[in-house]
Amino acid sequence: MPSPEISPGAPCWIDLMTSDIATARQFYGELFGWEYETGDAEKYGGYTTARKNGKTVAGLMQKDADQAGMPDVWSTYLRSDDAEATASAVAANGGQVYMPPMDVPEQGRMAIFGDAAGAAIGAWQPREMKGYELVAEPGAAAWHELHTKDYDAAVKFYQDVFGWDTDVMSDTPDFRYTTLGAGDSARAGILDASGYLPADVPSKWQVYFNVEDADASIEKAVSLGATVIDGPEDSPFGRLASLADPTGAMFKVIA
Repeated sequence: MPSPEISPGAPCWIDLMTSDIATARQFYGELFGWEYETGDAEKYGGYTTARKNGKTVAGLMQKDADQAGMPDVWSTYLRSDDAEATASAVAANGGQVYMPPMDVPEQGRMAIFGDAAGAAIGAWQPREMKGYELVAEPGAAAWHELHTKDYDAAVKFYQDVFGWDTDVMSDTPDFRYTTLGAGDSARAGILDASGYLPADVPSKWQVYFNVEDADASIEKAVSLGATVIDGPEDSPFGRLASLADPTGAMFKVIA
C-alpha cells in the first residue's frame, strides 16, 4: 500500500511516552507485529521508531526523570508547514504552548500544544521524516478522536489554528460529533464528551489501531498485561474496545 497523502492540519504521526520502553516494545511488538529501530542516543535521545511490514507506524520514547509523575500516554501529531506560525496561532486562539517548536535533526520540527479545552496535541513540521507510512491497516493507526469538554471551543480552535475543513456528522443532544473532512475522506473526529468525562479527567485525544479481529486482539492484549477499559462493542464503523497497556497508556482497537 502506498504511503498516505497527509495534508496540512491532518494527523501525521503518533508516539507513546512510556515509563517502561522495554515492556512497551514487547507488548506492541507481539500485539501488532511491530519491529523497531532505535535512533542515535545523542541526536534523538533513544527515540524508537516502530515499523509494520517495513513501513513506519509510530514512535516510542522512554520518559525521563522530569516526566516521572506524568501518566504514560499516546499522542497524536498534526502536520504543520510552519511550526512557529502554528505556535503563534495556538496562543492567539485560546490554546497553550506546552513545548515550543524544536528541531529534530534532519527529521523536522515538533511542538506540543494545549488546545482551547486543554487537550494536548502535537504538531509536526516534516523534513526527512514525513510522518507515518501506513494507516488504516492492521497494526497501524486507523482513527484519531478528540474527547472534549468544550466542544464548540475545540471545533473552532482546530478550524482556526490547523485550518480544518469540518463536517458535522451529528448534532443531537446525546451525540455531537464533527470530523476533519467528510465521509470516507474524514481523517479525525471531535466528540462532545462533556456529559461523561469526570471532573478530574481532562479533554484528551485518543488513537484507534486497526486490527483484523477485535476479540482475538483483546484476548491477546490481556494475556500480554493489558486491561480492558470498555467494550468490546459493535459500532457502525466496526467492532471496537478501549484498553490500557501494561503501564497504563490508553488506546483503542477497531476491526
